Amino acid sequence: MSASNDRYESAVARYFEAWNAAEPDALAKTVAAAWAPDGDYTDPLAEVRGHEQIAAVIAAVHEQFPGFAFHLTGTIDGHHDTARFGWELVHEADGSAPVAGFDVITLDGEDRIRSVHGFLDRVPA
Repeated sequence: MSASNDRYESAVARYFEAWNAAEPDALAKTVAAAWAPDGDYTDPLAEVRGHEQIAAVIAAVHEQFPGFAFHLTGTIDGHHDTARFGWELVHEADGSAPVAGFDVITLDGEDRIRSVHGFLDRVPA
């Protein structure tokens, strides 16, 4: 893996760490580690900016999908300050994955997320 790919792999690992943090203190710390202070997150269901709002969206997903975790699907593809990757929301007990999507992230000079544009490919009825 090249140093450039390392940059994207590390940023995406921090992103998933934040999305999978269940405890409020851990969530706040992982969001701060993954996102720039003025970073944003946008998908078809949310449009938020800043650590507190991003953490609130993640907490709401945990409430809606208890016992689930986000998992990377496929490989991470990146160039310049942008990377894209697929993911699934997987039930830890039975392995079902009712939600799947694709995200595009933009990084700042410190390799923290400036923006996320999320797309939902599979959602429950």
